[in-house]
Amino acid sequence: MQTLSYNPRMIARILGASLIEGENPESPVVYILTDSRKIISAREGLFFALTTKQNDGHKYISALIGVGVKNFVVKEIKEDSWLESQANFIIVDDPMLALQQLAAWHRNQFDIPVIGITGSNGKTIVKEWLWQLMDNSHNVVRSPKSFNSQLGVPISVWQMNNSHELGIFEAGISLPGEMSKLEPMISPTIGVFTNIGPAHAENFKSLAQKTTEKLQLFKNCPELICCADHQVIIDAYEQLQWPQKPILVTWSRTGKKSELKILDIQRHKNDSQIKAIYNQQHLQLAVPFTDDASIDNVITCWLILLHMGRSHEEIARGVLKLHPVAMRMELKEGINNCTIIDDSYSSDLASLEIALDFLNQQQQHPKKTLILSDLQQSGLSEHRLYHILGQLVAGKSINRFIGIGPGVSSQRKSFPEYAEFFPNTEVFLETIHQLGFENESILVKGARIFRFERIIHSLQKKNHETVLEVNLDALIHNLNYYRSLLKPGVKLMAMVKAFGYGSGSFEIASVLQYHRVDALAVAYTDEGVELRKAGITIPIIVMNPENQGYENIFRYDLEPEIYNFRTLHLLDLAINKYQPVLSAPFKVHLKLDTGMKRLGFEATDIPALAGALKKNQRLVVGSVFSHLAASDDPAHDDFTLRQIRDFDNMCLQLKAELGYNFDRHILNSAGIARFPSSQFEMVRLGIGLYGISNSENEQAFLEPISTLKSIISQIKHIAAGESVGYDRGFYAPHEMKIAIVPVGYADGLSRRIGNGRYSLLVNNQAAPIIGNISMDMCMIDLTGIVANEGDEVILFSPSHSIIKMAKAMETIPYEVLTSISRRVKRVYYRD
Repeated sequence: MQTLSYNPRMIARILGASLIEGENPESPVVYILTDSRKIISAREGLFFALTTKQNDGHKYISALIGVGVKNFVVKEIKEDSWLESQANFIIVDDPMLALQQLAAWHRNQFDIPVIGITGSNGKTIVKEWLWQLMDNSHNVVRSPKSFNSQLGVPISVWQMNNSHELGIFEAGISLPGEMSKLEPMISPTIGVFTNIGPAHAENFKSLAQKTTEKLQLFKNCPELICCADHQVIIDAYEQLQWPQKPILVTWSRTGKKSELKILDIQRHKNDSQIKAIYNQQHLQLAVPFTDDASIDNVITCWLILLHMGRSHEEIARGVLKLHPVAMRMELKEGINNCTIIDDSYSSDLASLEIALDFLNQQQQHPKKTLILSDLQQSGLSEHRLYHILGQLVAGKSINRFIGIGPGVSSQRKSFPEYAEFFPNTEVFLETIHQLGFENESILVKGARIFRFERIIHSLQKKNHETVLEVNLDALIHNLNYYRSLLKPGVKLMAMVKAFGYGSGSFEIASVLQYHRVDALAVAYTDEGVELRKAGITIPIIVMNPENQGYENIFRYDLEPEIYNFRTLHLLDLAINKYQPVLSAPFKVHLKLDTGMKRLGFEATDIPALAGALKKNQRLVVGSVFSHLAASDDPAHDDFTLRQIRDFDNMCLQLKAELGYNFDRHILNSAGIARFPSSQFEMVRLGIGLYGISNSENEQAFLEPISTLKSIISQIKHIAAGESVGYDRGFYAPHEMKIAIVPVGYADGLSRRIGNGRYSLLVNNQAAPIIGNISMDMCMIDLTGIVANEGDEVILFSPSHSIIKMAKAMETIPYEVLTSISRRVKRVYYRD
């Protein structure tokens, strides 16, 4: 919460913008609003109507006025009703630029040390570990989660208030020129460049160019901390032509000249020992990690704190207490039909707002519950802090609030009467199974010292150890990528059939509804019913309606596909039986066959179809569509273009006969990119939404959303000549180390990829499957790989592509995804 006093008049002056004054142009502005679905405090909020390739914030201003928002930053006044509302409108050329200018002005009001962090990897880890190592000795303001973008940075900086003694903000870029916009907002006094690598490099000519762009963050920074071993960074720094470059403060593993010289790293089973020289002193540091990335990030934090004057002894004590940073919220299956949102590693006001928005997206349960520890380092008095928190709880429609800790318990008057309080986690755990958690979406959010992972363990449903992780941020990225390819006004239907291509039904549908897709499509009626029961309200099209399912189609407001005269007749009979009185014509979607030779009306059927529909005033055509047979294969483009021409002609004929318009859609994921002139009024997004494309060019723009992982249950050493698995399908050619992994064909791991035809990843190394795959487990060759029982095993992931597994199975990724058993636990997360 910023403590400077802002109002629309003042902000207009800061931005050099014109102000159309409403009834109260000096009303306080406390919150920055950029998403109409995330309204914290309507009257104290200032909404920036951001315009992107995917959306335009101006579209939501009327609705925001309706819920009480009074202050707006807009590019133009688009409706007279806005002015009639007596709201305040600040007129600017570019609302995003205006937001960044306001954040830069706000940052400039504080004379405190600010650490600015960039790099390809490790930004968020270094930021969070620095915060942990401060150990409450400073009141620190930091970026929530990984808020490091053109939008995330101003939102992060807006948190600064007069109580803060140190700021830590991270900055990430994906395009040239972006860092120069972030630099004035962060204005770091200490710079940190973690490393450089290929992440997000697709928009840069070279790694050197990307490095130079990232260095723009430190253009006015006195000093820059980095690893001297990253020669690309050092070279780019040396080539800078700035009048005053930051002083380099470096560390090195390789003996290069540096302030912190690493002499030796000894790794043990669960920790490492680092020996180094700093200021001619020999130092030793015990680190509770063994992987290279974590060790590098700890060394970076070590050097930053030494440079800031912290004693080595104090740092060493703090490093031993470091926790791995869970940078994501995870959605997990809970006991008694509950859904658990695990955000248990931190507790502050900024990240709480993000987590509450995620909770509000969940519509699958009638009740929403928040379990929260004391908030820390807010810079506010307890009374003011928990008063704001109480408003948040009330504004987010929380049905059940449980506060844990002495601070929140002492402020119970700020919360609704139904709120429950516990002095500590131990007392709560003693009664957790008596509190009747059932059919709830439960957000668990707590500071590290409260160890809320124990609450997660108690509330989470116990499944076997094979997990499909689904990255909802990647799903949103893919959705926005395809949206960026659409012409203005083209609608988007998302395919969530077959349990969301194996990724989940209502979990995926909730995100898509929240991000305003126009419709969803399922295969069968029961899939649509499941979504409606989970709170999905947008149109749902049933692609394969069955006769026995029509009762639920009417009951749950589903929209059927009609593909021949038989299904048209069955629908008519169903209306007579289940819905004899219609308040409006019933919407249907017609499928045409243009060459796929599956379901659909033929061209010769159009006159009779139009005649039947004209006679039946109880039906109205919502959309007409067809299915491309080979839209991803250039070799069949002539056939695809013929399909599109035939579809267009059939639709023109049908429209002329019916006398009214309807939506048309023929493009699937591949077609959206390859045939942009044929988008018509709507497109259908399927496998591309899940991050998979047959085109290497398109795949580069997508992010696979799924990771299938398990663990090593047991490690065995076998002698040469011993056999492994059923039917003795494998004989050891020499002494071997093997591992048993609890995933088999009952989980969706095809027996076709046994006996060396596919490898799993263990500690980033390929471990071939040996022997025949069993129902519940498989065996892999661990020879030459350092691993322990309990270590993670990757079956496929964004870096170990599902496409490789599909090729090994001699099939397509669709089959791999949809074959994953329901018994495999799904974990959904947001970064």
